[in-house]
Amino acid sequence: MPYQENPEIVRFRSSGHFPTGLAAALILIALASHVVPCLAQEASQEPPRLAADRHTDPHIAKAIQEVSADHIRQTIEKLVSFQNRSTISAQDEESIKAGKGIAAARDWIKAEFERYAKECGGCLEVKTDTFTEPPGERISKPTEITNVYAVLRGGDPAQADRMVLVTGHYDSRNSDTFNGIDAAPGANDDGSGTAVSLECARVLSSASSKAKFPATIIFLTVAGEEQGLNGSKHFAQMAKQQGWKLEAVLNNDIVGGNLGAGQDASVVRVFSEGLPTVATEADIKRIRTLGGENDSPSREVARYIADVGRSYDAGVKPVLIFRLDRFLRGGDHYAFNQQGFAAVRFTEFREDFNHQHQNVRTENGIEYGDLPKFVDFDYVAHVARLNAATLASLASAPAPPANVRMLTMNLENDTTLTWEPAPGAAAYEVVWRATNAADWEYAQTISGGTRATLKVSKDNVIFGVRAVGASGDRSLPVVPEPESKK
Repeated sequence: MPYQENPEIVRFRSSGHFPTGLAAALILIALASHVVPCLAQEASQEPPRLAADRHTDPHIAKAIQEVSADHIRQTIEKLVSFQNRSTISAQDEESIKAGKGIAAARDWIKAEFERYAKECGGCLEVKTDTFTEPPGERISKPTEITNVYAVLRGGDPAQADRMVLVTGHYDSRNSDTFNGIDAAPGANDDGSGTAVSLECARVLSSASSKAKFPATIIFLTVAGEEQGLNGSKHFAQMAKQQGWKLEAVLNNDIVGGNLGAGQDASVVRVFSEGLPTVATEADIKRIRTLGGENDSPSREVARYIADVGRSYDAGVKPVLIFRLDRFLRGGDHYAFNQQGFAAVRFTEFREDFNHQHQNVRTENGIEYGDLPKFVDFDYVAHVARLNAATLASLASAPAPPANVRMLTMNLENDTTLTWEPAPGAAAYEVVWRATNAADWEYAQTISGGTRATLKVSKDNVIFGVRAVGASGDRSLPVVPEPESKK
């Protein structure tokens, strides 16, 4: 008999909500009836479950609770104290000593990373990436730009070359892109994102001193964003040229939870590109043939964040926005997308444009300017926890399985998947969802092998395979490529 989905599964899937209790149990029983029994040449299979089931790593859960809203407030207020952090603002020694301008902010950020490094016994490598940006549309003369970052090296030699990265831009602007003198507080845009990167460095470096993460985490702050993503472009190009195995980039830009009307402090938007920016015509043809338009590497990172948001109590839930960015706007994650890296953007639910890119002033009773008093520091802390949990989960997980294939030699309703072993994997999970579902719906653990056959038609769903470590942390899922040869 051809494979037919249980109507109860279809009903709950189309509702957009995961069932619980008896309804969930009935669905899982129905799912189990569509799984091939253990085959000698294949890994053993447990019954499938809902992909939305929580799974937490106690080490990570404890670490993210160390995120401090008060510490974040101090960071943002300190950044604002530099008065104008425009990329074209003062960089001379006198201004640095006076605590004014982009260079003074740069030096302070570097000193903060160095302080965290000292507190964790030297576990962080603090570095700078400095270059000269030539004149352009928003830069009138050659300008030195410096990205400041800290590297938390992975503790597993077999996985330390795997990297995940969090970033925010520390430059700011007011109404005039070329005004590097008058106040440009940049509390939300993007003091908030810079604070997230710094706070993640503080809490995860501390956690690493107790138990190292297998993979490497990079905490980055870039300049030049308001001039055209200059800093992130240079850094992403460097990462590409040096062959970094950068699995995920989390860009935080405007995550201050502006306190204006209409804000929803319970959620944060996560933007991700669909068709990869670097996709060739051949890639696009293949993606369309397979129905993979919604499965770019960046989309898988976004889904991973959603999974982390369900599993850990960060205080804010991610809302996945399946487009590159907001209309008429851009961000540093795109610079990484342009180099072929999976990258997403975190942004508060509702922005107040009176508090972005504005001179500080009051007109007709309306206050303009990006000031700390409009920032919800508790909200920024919640976003930082979500970022930290995502970074730690990825860095604790095994590498994603390689060479994931879906066998298509014969016309059949069963689906057979194969993959290569992943370093650090204790087991694997096959996940799947309907082709019109936004997130993974079902998961099945595969133990003891790298091959699985399921009585679920490949024609009806999207599959993925992810590795699971001994700690229970999952890798990013890999969508299989068809394999028509034996």
